[in-house]
Order: sequence, then C-alpha cells, then structure tokens
Amino acid sequence: MSEALLALSPLDGRYLSKVKELRPHFSEYALIRCRLQVEVEWLIALADRDETPLAPFTPEQKKRFQEIYQNLTPEKAQWVKEREKITNHDVKAVEHYIGEQLERWGMEKIKPWVHFACTSEDINNLSHALMLQGGLGCLLPVMEEILADLKTKAEQYRHIPMMSKTHGQPATPTTAGKEMINVHARLKRQLTQLQAQEFLGKINGAVGNFNAHRAAFAELPWRGFSQEFVESLGLSYNPYTTQIEPHDYMAELFDALARFNNILLDFNRDMWGYISNEYFTQIPVQGETGSSTMPHKVNPIDFENSEGNLGLANAIFAHLAAKLPVSRWQRDLTDSTVLRNIGVGFGYSLLAYRSLLKGLGKVKLNEAKLAQDLSQAWPLLGEAVQTVMRKYGMADAYDQLKEFTRGREIEEAGMKAFIQGLALPEEVKRALLELKPDTYLGFAKEF
Repeated sequence: MSEALLALSPLDGRYLSKVKELRPHFSEYALIRCRLQVEVEWLIALADRDETPLAPFTPEQKKRFQEIYQNLTPEKAQWVKEREKITNHDVKAVEHYIGEQLERWGMEKIKPWVHFACTSEDINNLSHALMLQGGLGCLLPVMEEILADLKTKAEQYRHIPMMSKTHGQPATPTTAGKEMINVHARLKRQLTQLQAQEFLGKINGAVGNFNAHRAAFAELPWRGFSQEFVESLGLSYNPYTTQIEPHDYMAELFDALARFNNILLDFNRDMWGYISNEYFTQIPVQGETGSSTMPHKVNPIDFENSEGNLGLANAIFAHLAAKLPVSRWQRDLTDSTVLRNIGVGFGYSLLAYRSLLKGLGKVKLNEAKLAQDLSQAWPLLGEAVQTVMRKYGMADAYDQLKEFTRGREIEEAGMKAFIQGLALPEEVKRALLELKPDTYLGFAKEF
C-alpha cells in the first residue's frame, strides 16, 4: 500500500507531488541538517579565534566537518532521532551526533567545544531562519510566474472592453486588461516586500547577554564575533534578544505572505464570477470530468482549489504571526511546537499558487459575451452625461439622469434622444453622442 494513502496531512499525501520541493526546507530532516550546519560552523568559527585554545582547523578538516551536514541523508539523520529517545532533547541529540563523528576520527579532545556556550535556542533560531529563507526561495519563483502570467494577459486583453460590476451591478466600463494589471500591481507590491525580507538570528547565550561567554573568555569581543557569525550564515544579526530571537521578523514574513495570498484569494473569487458570467470560458481537458452527473459541466475547480488552500495557509500564518512574537519573560516553550508547523503555511500556499496557474492556463476570454453585454448597457453612459451637465452648471444633472435611467431599459436611441434634448453647446452634444459603452473607457487601455 502506498504511504501517501496513510498520510495524516494531505500535503504529505494527496498533494505531495505539488509541494515536494519544500521537504528539504521544512521537514524534520531539514531541521536536523540546519542544526548540524549551525553547530559545525560555530565550532569552526571558535577554532579560528586567537582567543580560544582550540587550534584552527586545516582546510581538509573544515571540509570534513562541513560534510557532516552537507552529506547528511535521511538515514543518517535517523541516528539523531534514535539518540533523542535517550536524551529527550532534540538539540542535545544533534550535539551527540557530531561527538560521535569526532570520536570516529580520533578527535575526542574537541568534543567539549561542540555547542560551546550555546543555549539550544542559539542553534534553533538560526536553523529556523535558514529554513524559512530556503522555503521562501521555493515560493518566490512561482509567485513571479503568477505575476508574469497576469502581465501577459493584461497586455493581451489591453484593448478589450468589459463591463465592470460594482455591488454586483453593471457599472462604468473598463477593459479586461486593466483588471488584470490591477491584480498584478497589488501582488507586485507584496512581492517586492517579500524579496526584501530580512531573516534575523542571534547566538548570545541563555538570556541574550553572553554571560557564560564572558566568564570563559573575557578578552574575546563576543558581540562583534556573534554578529560576524550570524552574517556568515547569510542572515541579519539581532543584538537585542532574550533566550530567544523574538520572532518579530517571522511575523513580518507571515503577514506579508498572507497579504499576497489574500490578493490571490480575491482574484480567485473574481475569476470564479467571471466564469459564471461567461466572461471567461474554460478549455475542456480531454478525459477530465466536471460533474459526476451533469456531463456538460466544466467546473472552475482550479480557482476553487486555490481559494480553499489560500484560506488554510492564511489561517496558519495568522496564528504563527500572532503567537510567535509572544513569550513569557525570557523564554517559554510554547513557540517550539508551533515552529514545527511553519512549513504547513508554505505548503498550502505553494499548492494554491500552482492551482491558480493551472486555472489561468485553461481560461479563454469570451469577447463575444463581453461585447454583447456592453451593447445592451447604454445606461452606463449616464455617468458621463450627468458629469458633463454639471460642468455646464446644471444643478439637477444627477437627478435628471437618475430619473431617466434607474430601473428602466435604456437603448441607444433613447440615450441619444435624451442627449439631444439637453441645453448644451452643440459641439458638446456631438461629443456625447459619439460615446458608446465600449468606447467609454477613460484611460483603461493606457493603464
């Protein structure tokens, strides 16, 4: 039987093929690998300091140490999980794994320097930052793919008039391209913030004051050394912490992801509505079933799937952003179990992005339906007419158009007759008479 059939989470079962590139960043294996990376690089950094009695490692030794995490396999990581059953402490099990390698290499004397002056959170916060950095690196290309698709469609639909809907009712015309570029612009703003996201880290001991560090080597400039080490991992240094890095940057990241997702959720619903109104048609896929009983149906399932998974992702992100920056005094453990779920929000987000892209690849603009609806939408010109009337001092312009258009079927002839009867300069009336619902577009095409 397939293990996927027994998976507790659909991300590791039904949807694994669509999100599997996140596994190297958010799995238990990934956490162990990142912890090993931090421990090994800290050991190497300590040996490079003149203030410590630990002799610097040769290039060959450094390479061997770094291969501990670089060549880690899930099978090797299982050793750490087995040791954790004894230690009942996951970070201590990682320390023991490195110690085992040192013993095999005849370097037992170095073992006291593994995890030197560190609290577990020194290792964990840097590991989580590396995981998040890598995980975001998986999302960004797919986000950019969505923006590229929207921009392509915006250009493709630039000149195609479309009836707007405000409050679900016919409203001032726009173009299909303008509506696509609106979404693109909103997403681009959030993507720019995500691309500039900082990933913070610290390595400063039990409550963030380098107490043990200074007691052991008062002459070592620990604060500067700590900053250099954190930045050597490709992270930004946070000098002000308790036992934990306070996770504020994580809240910033999760909130930014949630904003991006909310925009897409809004877009999914709009596309669902446009498909329902036949403004977009869906290209049937050979062999696919729309409804189990209604053979004619092609359901907008990709947009619905995307909407649902964006909701799940944002529910996770909302809890992470609200909970993680909150810790009692200098440290409590409520963040520990929550942090193990950071990949869940990423997984549902990636799943949603791919569903949306699939949906966008199966839709076609129904220009005939757009034109048909606009050809019957002469009341929409009431906005233009009453605005020009105001320009020429007609105080009751709005009321006149409200009386003329509201709740009535207005055709081209009726609208033109109304314009002809207005006390406006002849050249102004000619300009208004030339307006049509599909040409009353403002600067929509230029956008």
